Amino acid sequence: MTDMEQTQADTEQQAGPSKEERSQAMACHLLALIGFIIPFGNLIGPLVMWIVKKDESSFVDDQGKEAVNFNITMLIAFFVSFLLTFVVIGAILMPILAIFWLVITIIAGLKANDGVAYRYPFTLRLIN
Repeated sequence: MTDMEQTQADTEQQAGPSKEERSQAMACHLLALIGFIIPFGNLIGPLVMWIVKKDESSFVDDQGKEAVNFNITMLIAFFVSFLLTFVVIGAILMPILAIFWLVITIIAGLKANDGVAYRYPFTLRLIN
């Protein structure tokens, strides 16, 4: 590799993720919205995208893991809320969780599309 090619490669690495990588990372987050249509789609969508693309880009790998971890956390939270419906508080928590999940998922997708490595709040980091 010549000096000019090396300089160009270094510049590209410093510029951050490519447009394609950003789009794939955004898809990792936004595929969770399939959960509105398919049961457990909020976990299956990001999981499939992450597994398929994780070896192609470190940015997509990072954001895919983040999306999967967040959706696992939200499934646990919804399950606990469901159990708490028997003492009424779960009926209050479930809509709040649903709105939180929707808003944070959209924010994460937009941040990933901007090339920012988004970190979800209140997330169990089960997959490293």
